[in-house]
Order: sequence, then C-alpha cells, then structure tokens
Amino acid sequence: MPAGRYDGRVSSASETLFNLPPPFGNITVLEAMFAAKGLSLDEMVTLSGAHTVGISHCSSFGDRLPRNASDPMAMNFRFANSVTRKCKSGSSTVDQDFKTPNKLDNQYYKNVLNHEVLFTSDAALESSKTKRLVKQNLIPYVWETKFKQAMRKMGAIGVKTSANGEIRKNCRLIN
Repeated sequence: MPAGRYDGRVSSASETLFNLPPPFGNITVLEAMFAAKGLSLDEMVTLSGAHTVGISHCSSFGDRLPRNASDPMAMNFRFANSVTRKCKSGSSTVDQDFKTPNKLDNQYYKNVLNHEVLFTSDAALESSKTKRLVKQNLIPYVWETKFKQAMRKMGAIGVKTSANGEIRKNCRLIN
C-alpha cells in the first residue's frame, strides 16, 4: 500500500458495519456492496480470499448451524460437525481456514468448492455468477497476483486528504 497517507481524526467501530459485507449476505447483497465501492465481481471474489487467514466468532455463522442438508450451499457434514464441536466446547472462535489457517494462500477457494466455509457470504461464491471466478483463483499464482491488484484498488477508496485527515505523530493517537 502507498505510504504517507492521512489518517482520520475520528475512529468509530459503528462505521465498519455499514462498510463491511455481512457474513450472512447473499450474492446479490455482496455484489451491490462491492459495486458501490467501484469494485468488480472478480475483485469481490478475489478479495474474499482474505478469509484464508483469521478467525471468526461462532455467533457470526450460527445461522448455518445446525447444517441444513436441503440447502445446496450448506456446510458439508464433516465440516459442520467439526465446527459445531469447537463452538460448543467453550471456544467462541474458530479459524476461518481450518486447513492452512496461518498462511495467505488460495486454499479458501478449495474450501468454498468443498462446502468448508463458515459464512453464508463465502458459500454464496458458489453461485452461477461467481463459481467460474472461484475456480480461476485455484490456478497457481493467479489469486496472488489478482489479490495484490485488488488490495491496491481497495486501498485507494475514500483516501483521506488534509481537509479530513492528518498525518499522525504517533499512529495510535490523534494529534
């Protein structure tokens, strides 16, 4: 990401809810939210691959448990049971990518196709609109290249200027 950017003078957790796609969002909601930021369907699928790292609170995907066998986008049986056990064991979080949780890689897309993703918004990438893009990101180095480009583009959205931001002397504190 480019350096020397301005930081906001206010930081509010409530702003994130309006700007981040909800974990229960369907393909229509996701497409509209990304398009509103000037991002394409391909960039949406590519940026979703960031879910290959990190954790999720069990409450963020509770709507997918217990597994609904009649839902074509439901978690596969083995994965749903594993996640259910972890959440019931007293752990309030689980890895988003259970196969390579600490590695930024394209395993996420294998997980999508294997029904081993936590969020409805991840499972939604199996739609007819996006499945081809998911498969494309399985090709070695394709996702990595596209991810870098999409992150740069996303980083240019809503950039602060001196009129609405500041260069902080201490990045943790407003000047």
